[in-house]
Amino acid sequence: MVINHAGALRTEYFIAYMNLIMNAFECSVEQARNLTFERLFQSKEDYLGNESYRQFLKAYEAIKQ
Repeated sequence: MVINHAGALRTEYFIAYMNLIMNAFECSVEQARNLTFERLFQSKEDYLGNESYRQFLKAYEAIKQ
């Protein structure tokens, strides 16, 4: 998936990405969250900006329920 660094990524993007990870690797939500954080954020909360990180956390909360 291509990331545009010009703006904040939306919750829906992160939900779709984590679902893709879970399907591809047959892993749990927690593992998908960790892989997403490592791959997209380079394990740094501010790598894609604070708003994208907030949306990522929001997506994680939505998907784990």
